[in-house]
Amino acid sequence: MIDTPVTLITGGSSGIGASAARRLLDQGHRVAVTGRDHDRLDRFAADLGKPSGLLTLPGDAADHQVVRSAVQATVREFGRLDAAVANAGFATHDDVAAEDPSGWGEMVLTNVLGPALLINAALPALKETRGRIVLVGSVAGFVNTPGNLYGATKWAVTGLAENTRRLVTGDGVGVTLIAPGRVETPFWDGIGGPPAGGLLTADQVAESIVWAINQPAGVDVNTVVLRPIGQPN
Repeated sequence: MIDTPVTLITGGSSGIGASAARRLLDQGHRVAVTGRDHDRLDRFAADLGKPSGLLTLPGDAADHQVVRSAVQATVREFGRLDAAVANAGFATHDDVAAEDPSGWGEMVLTNVLGPALLINAALPALKETRGRIVLVGSVAGFVNTPGNLYGATKWAVTGLAENTRRLVTGDGVGVTLIAPGRVETPFWDGIGGPPAGGLLTADQVAESIVWAINQPAGVDVNTVVLRPIGQPN
């Protein structure tokens, strides 16, 4: 059991993160997931039958002490860390001309600072296992949208992925950016649902995350952009 791979996923109690956690557990991996909603984490664990290979860790992905403690708890519980997945993120669904910018600070901290904090906290353990970092970005980090601050945060994640790869590749650590297009997840809650057209499922995006984690030793897949057929931009 000590050699069984271990993955830590931020924002892992719903959507893409939860789907990736399920897939990894089904493969026999051990998984730690973080989330701000304690009750949602409990429901997620209960739905899975509270498997021994799952560790749930409530907390804010943009809080340095919380993220560092999550990494430490994962290594303490499972003895190692092989992959860290920065999945937590959200959008305010407005633009820079919005009347109320009060939600921007939390979005920027979660979407940009959060992944950087996870990298910072996880790197020592990942260097020991020659593990992997997976950052969940977005097509919005490659395609400009008028006034879209959420998109700007995802451009930052795109840059962070390559900057991190250049920093850690000499240490044997892989870095993969998974950049999905429109996905059928709670991302669209509160704005009347997703736009018309094709949608990826959370499972489809999670499959790419798990595929990246399961790459053979010595292989570093750096950027995966996936859209539903029918999404033009």
